[in-house]
Parts: sequence; C-alpha cells; structure tokens
Amino acid sequence: MLALAALFGGVVAGTVLHGLQTPAMAAPASQTAAPVVTPMSASLPSAVGGQPLPSLAPMLARVTPAVVSVQAKQRVRLNNPFANDPIFRRMFPHIPQERIEQSLGSGVIVDAGRGYVLTNHHVIEGAEEVTVTLADGRTLAAEFIGSDPDTDVAVMRIPAEGLQQVTLADSGDLRVGDFVVAVGNPFGIGQTVTSGIVSAVGRTGLRGLGYQSFIQTDASINPGNSGGALVNLDGQLVGINTASFNPRGSMAGNIGLGFAIPANLARNVMDQLVTSGEVRRGTFGLDAQDVDARLAKALKLDDARGALVTRVHADSAAAAAGVKSGDVIVAADGERIDSRDSLRNFEGLHAIGSKVQLDIRRDGKPLRLTATLKEQPRALAGASLDPRLDGAGFSELPERLRQAGVSGVLVESVAQGSRAAASGMREGDVVMASSAGAFEDLAGFRAGFTRPPAQLVLQIVRGNQRGVLQMQ
Repeated sequence: MLALAALFGGVVAGTVLHGLQTPAMAAPASQTAAPVVTPMSASLPSAVGGQPLPSLAPMLARVTPAVVSVQAKQRVRLNNPFANDPIFRRMFPHIPQERIEQSLGSGVIVDAGRGYVLTNHHVIEGAEEVTVTLADGRTLAAEFIGSDPDTDVAVMRIPAEGLQQVTLADSGDLRVGDFVVAVGNPFGIGQTVTSGIVSAVGRTGLRGLGYQSFIQTDASINPGNSGGALVNLDGQLVGINTASFNPRGSMAGNIGLGFAIPANLARNVMDQLVTSGEVRRGTFGLDAQDVDARLAKALKLDDARGALVTRVHADSAAAAAGVKSGDVIVAADGERIDSRDSLRNFEGLHAIGSKVQLDIRRDGKPLRLTATLKEQPRALAGASLDPRLDGAGFSELPERLRQAGVSGVLVESVAQGSRAAASGMREGDVVMASSAGAFEDLAGFRAGFTRPPAQLVLQIVRGNQRGVLQMQ
C-alpha cells in the first residue's frame, strides 16, 4: 500500500506540475476550449471566526530586544618549539608567536537599570575582551562581574541606556510539556527564534558538565545559542541555554536534545557573584561510594542504588545530623539519590544553611535525619596540613572533572623553591590519594592529616599519566 500510495502521489504531482508549466494556447475553433488553470498560493487566514490566530510575535517583540550577541576574544600562544630560541627569532622576526581567537555566543539582559547580562561561563572563559551587540545594532564593551565554572553561569555589565530586560520566572513551576521558546545567535548568523516544549526537568548525568539540574527541551539549540534565553509563553526567562547533544558532535546541529540552566539556579549564582564575586556552596561533610548489586544484598536493600557513606568528617553537617558510616542515603528533600555523584550534585546546588531531609537506610531499615549544610572549603594551604606540603595550594576539582569520573583535589599553585616543588609537585597535578588512603575532596584530604603520617606518599595524575610523589 505504501508503494502504491507513493506511486499515485507521484503521478498526481507530475500531472499537476505539467498543467502548471505548459503555456496556455488558443484552442482551435472546432474544439471546445480547455479550462484555464490559474496557479494558487496557499496562506493561513489572519483570523478564524472573527478571532485572530494565536502568534508568538507580540511576546517576542518584548523579549528579543533583551537577547544580545556576545563576542569574546582571547590571545592564544602558538605551539612553536623554537619560539624561545634567540637565533630562530632573529632569523624569522615576523613569524607570529600568538593568534587572536574569537568565540560567539549569546546573553540575556536581566537588569536594564544596572546593565546586568547573564551568559554562560564557557562563552567568555579566558577572554581578554568581550563585546556585546544589542538587537538594535549597538556594540558595547562588557565589564566582567564574575563567573562560576561549575554551574556555567557568568555575569557581565554593559554601560548603556534604553535597555530592555527579561523578567526571571520561577523555573520550579515548569512542567514537562510546557511550551518554551529559545532565542539566541546560532552559528553567528544573527538573532534566531526556535520553539518547542519542555522535554524533562532536573536532568542530570551529562558527562563533562558541572553541577546539573537542567531543563531539557526540543527547541533547537545550536552552537552560538549558548547563553541565550529560554522563555515561556509569557515572555519570562525560565532558563539559560547552555548545551546540546548530538552523537556526531555539536557542530553537526540539533537533534532535539537541548539543555538550559534553570532560572532559579542562575538567579542564585548571579546574586552571589554580584554581591561577593564568588559562589559559596554547602556540603554534608562525608565521603560516599556507589551501591552495586553485591553491596545492596549485603546491606539488605531492595534496589542497587544510593550513596553508601564510607566516612563522616568531624564537625560536619552529617556528623551533627547523626549520619554514620554504613548508612545509605537514598533521597534528599524527596529527590532520589542514586549514586555518590547525584549526592554531590545535590550538595552543590544548595546554599549554605539549607536544612535538608535525608532519607537513609541503616541496617536495612528506613530512617529520616535533618542536616544543615555547612560551607564547603574552597582552598587549603599545604603548610596548614603538613610541613612537607609547604608551598603548595590545594583546591576543589572543577565539577566537570568529577562528572568525568575524577576524584581528589587540584594542586592550584606551587611556590618556586618550596618543599613541595623540591619533591616534584607541579601546578595542575590532581592528588587522588595519600598515605592515609583515597579521598574525594578537600574535606577528605584534610581529614587524612589528623595524624601526620611518618612517610607522606601522594598518588597523582599529571596529564594522562599516573604516578607517586614521595614528599620530603
């Protein structure tokens, strides 16, 4: 039937096309004149039953002036092995040692009075110069206010009058199936509008990204849309477009899997960046591991899911709440906790001082505890832990590395001539374990020095290589 239908359709189309393309000719007097075929053009009526058809145009007329194009420029040093050779530089003085790279993205004006623009951190990361082009054609230099790599949110300020802003909605009210519209500058071709629905909320588990609670939408989001607006039918901002998924790569285009940062999360990050220039996060202060089928059976659990607590740090939120090693956290504030990573993701998206209801399985029995999140340490000086680490500074790993399966702490700095440098430690190393054992974060790293080890050996990752350092 399908083949016959296709054949019939082709015949009809060919006949009509022939009739439309054949020039009209006067029929002989002895023959009946053939009817004249007049080409028709299809169009939607402007109204049905006296009522105008629904259109997004009035709403977009208010929204699009608040969506801007963002251009970021940065200097990139060329990989020339002879760049520092004085003989080479004398012989070839005109060979450039660096080039200017430019990236394009989008942004949203959320405060016209103060000129605040929300965008993605990855749009302006490492930029030395950022300019913003408004919908009316004005191009302005942007002032950097702050950014948070782990949520991919950044805030800029533009000095201009006559700006229009988008009102931030309560993204917690979004439901699967709600209509949404994405506005941005895909591929740098100019402001573009696409529409779709909310496909999912609270989406997590996307590798290579930071803390996650994304809005998923089938509205087309392509390269260049990053930092643009996702709005509801009232023209309120529900999300900041940030990523799309395509197995063939982002430049292959959209396949209906786009992701946006919820407006509530963006608002929280923006408020902290504007107020203090940094984002402070809460933590339970515990180490955990995933629950597999073997552990689920041993712990008398119905399902192989949850975060098994392996260590509770002293003076932590978890310790104050009564959490113990061996507990399995299966939910937090009603949100399912399926793994160690989902627990860390929950922590990272909640503010210091938040009271959280933890659903726990202890000895196979349900238990509910209340924990108040404490501040997550951001950095530690090595000398405060052990004299053998003098000169090194440690910080939490970027969350995108954790989502890629890396755990430990980052060596943020190493002072030249220090004890840490003499032992071979370098900036950018990832420390995964010490003589006291493996750990997940700064709190776990610090806990391993409650009793300084006689010999301090660190397991590190440097680039793609693993090794050990004997700290002297």
